[in-house]
Amino acid sequence: MNPSQCQTHTGLTADEVEKLVAEGNVNGDTNIKTKSVGQIIRTNLLTFFNIMFLALAVLLSFFLDLGEDGRFGIEDLSNYGFLGVVFVNLMIGITQELLAKRTIDRLSLLSAPKVTVLRDGQYKDILLKDIVLGDYVALSAGRQICADSEVIEGHIEVNESLITGESEAVDKEPGAELLSGSFVVSGNALSKVIRIGKENYAAKIASGAKYIKPINSEIYKSLSRFIKLMAFVILPLGIALFSVKHFGHGNSLPEAVRTVVGTVLGMIPSGLMLLSSAVFCLSVIRLGRHKTLAKDLYCAEALARVDVLCLDKTGTITEGSMKVMSVRPVTIGIAEFDRILKNMMTAIGDDNPTANAVKEYTAGVRADADAETVVPFSSQRKWSAAVFGGTGYALGAAETIFKKLPVKIMNEIREESDKGNRVLVLAGFKGEIKNNKLPGNPRLLGTVIISDKIRKEAPDTLAFFAREGVDIRILSGDNPVTVKSIASRAGLAGAENYVDATTLINDEMITEAAEKYKVFGRVTPDQKLKIVKALKAKGHTVGMTGDGVNDVLALREADCSIAIAAGSDAAKNVSQLVLQDSNFASMPKIVSEGRRSINNLERSAALFLVKTGYNFLFALIFMILKSELPFEPKHLTLISIVTIGIPSYVLALEANHDIIKGKFFNKVIKNAFPASLTVAASIAAITLASRFFPTILSREQISTMCTIVTALLGFCYIAKISYPFNFLRIALLLSMISIFIAAFFADFSFLDLTKFFGLTRDFPKEMLFILVPVCVLSIPLFWLFYYVMKKLEKVSLLDRALVKLKIN
Repeated sequence: MNPSQCQTHTGLTADEVEKLVAEGNVNGDTNIKTKSVGQIIRTNLLTFFNIMFLALAVLLSFFLDLGEDGRFGIEDLSNYGFLGVVFVNLMIGITQELLAKRTIDRLSLLSAPKVTVLRDGQYKDILLKDIVLGDYVALSAGRQICADSEVIEGHIEVNESLITGESEAVDKEPGAELLSGSFVVSGNALSKVIRIGKENYAAKIASGAKYIKPINSEIYKSLSRFIKLMAFVILPLGIALFSVKHFGHGNSLPEAVRTVVGTVLGMIPSGLMLLSSAVFCLSVIRLGRHKTLAKDLYCAEALARVDVLCLDKTGTITEGSMKVMSVRPVTIGIAEFDRILKNMMTAIGDDNPTANAVKEYTAGVRADADAETVVPFSSQRKWSAAVFGGTGYALGAAETIFKKLPVKIMNEIREESDKGNRVLVLAGFKGEIKNNKLPGNPRLLGTVIISDKIRKEAPDTLAFFAREGVDIRILSGDNPVTVKSIASRAGLAGAENYVDATTLINDEMITEAAEKYKVFGRVTPDQKLKIVKALKAKGHTVGMTGDGVNDVLALREADCSIAIAAGSDAAKNVSQLVLQDSNFASMPKIVSEGRRSINNLERSAALFLVKTGYNFLFALIFMILKSELPFEPKHLTLISIVTIGIPSYVLALEANHDIIKGKFFNKVIKNAFPASLTVAASIAAITLASRFFPTILSREQISTMCTIVTALLGFCYIAKISYPFNFLRIALLLSMISIFIAAFFADFSFLDLTKFFGLTRDFPKEMLFILVPVCVLSIPLFWLFYYVMKKLEKVSLLDRALVKLKIN
């Protein structure tokens, strides 16, 4: 609406606006404030393990073996390799939380950044936050309603589907209330703002969604719980081990400190969280190639684990537009029928889903008449009309145009309605349209069958989820019969099992219906939220797709939330995944990416826990054995590089789309424990055998033997998880063996690798008498322990132990 159309209002004056702003009656920024950047940095920096790493690094610096000159050399750096992992973990943690903060701070329920208001008799564009109570807002087709208002002048039709879920346009006359978040379909009007800021309807809906959602990932939670458990174990165990070695076994203070620090560092799977973050970071990049925006590192995992997926009809199964399924002329030919429809659509100029469907159908027909009179479609009248040369035509709902129709026609209409289709009748009449009323005795020319347009990718996507055992729920604000029909056409099994959500009058009924029905019609935003909660309470992992404000709370509650780019800003901002091309076919690709990440992490994570396991066992064993601990930090640096660091990242990036089975941490522990046990037994054997040559074998030689055996068993484990072999896996294994061997022979002018890692090239025969038998026997022992573990799986002893520890 422009000034020439508005003669009775001039809007607020500049003084009135200034006064309202001073009183606080301004829209403002309703976003909930998140943690500051400083708080985010502090919470990531001041963690238990970061403080422990720093303390161990400082402690280690006082007891390094600096050699005869007493100076810190390049060889001493190998003892500080663990600090690099700490730094990278810190950067990833801070970056991710800052991204989460940015996402929440930018949450806005409205896609229109500016609004046109009438002030001092002139129209001007202002920012959304500058709207004041009582402002006069100009509305026209395509504009979004940015604040709850009341129509003052004019007439518009409003689509409230993003608020209520109803796709039908609603007629708004002077005095009617307009809800923020809805948008104008047709017409022009002047409205007066009646609520602002947090009082707006859309803001109230979103208020429950505006918080930083914690990471919802089984992998993340399992690893976090395990690390917390280790935090309670490591410190007292380290103190006890130091006390026994120094005070009980008489180890020198520097030697006891270095070896105990090495063992403690070995028990901390610090790189594991870094690996999981890196894998899922790459997953996010790959999803971007499929035009999918991931705002949460772990969201692909969440979708891969989903067993119930809730879909909003509009925008996911349907395109949000209509399609003419067929036309059925009754008294005229098909060519004339199409020509009349083309002339009407051209003359009336309606811009709504129904009119657009008819326009698309008649796109190849040429208009050949100018209208004398036009009456645009109104949801109140439920028809539109135009008069050409004294002959008029009306298109709309049968009951509003005809008082009575032949039984055959009525049966056809009823049959199509039961299928969920919309039936329009085309009528011809003589005479004038007076007071927006049709003259009597219209003549039936035929019918037009219109339906929601099914996304072409929807049937294949629904079939994919059915094959993968994912149960589907359709949640829509539309008529349940219509939704049922559309779900059937899209290929949803069990679509005939539907319910009208208006009959679900309490939480108990909603909880029961959530498991019982596949299709829900007339669902309110609050009911969507309750359905998601009910499914989660039943132990399901729930995914939710949506495109409107009415989906916001359910999207936030779901384990994995997916929005389409064509939907509202509200849905996109609260969702973890956004399909940027609004293509439902991307969903299987997201699932496949999640599977790749989970399956590869299960394999690679065990590499880290092998080291944690055998260092934990070392602490227990060497509190009994009166011998020096086998490793200092520099020995573990080499072992970690060739048996954990490089292999874990290479294996974690392979393609792997196997169906996810079992609990993440159960599988990781079962894979890691036998290898840890074999290493611990082998090192204990070396330590005990070395007692037979106390004056011949040096501390350095014993550590070298332990390093060789540990690396050998590490290579055995890499071979195990790499089966069946391919070129990449064979090349990886051979490369790691080569790097390890090079550590004994590579002697650069600036660095002797053997000395850098605390090893020796001096192999006396006594050393070989111990090393060769232990190496030979440790390999069959390795496979024996895995055979025993497989037998134990049948009685689920380990599963029950992990449940008691609350790790899984």
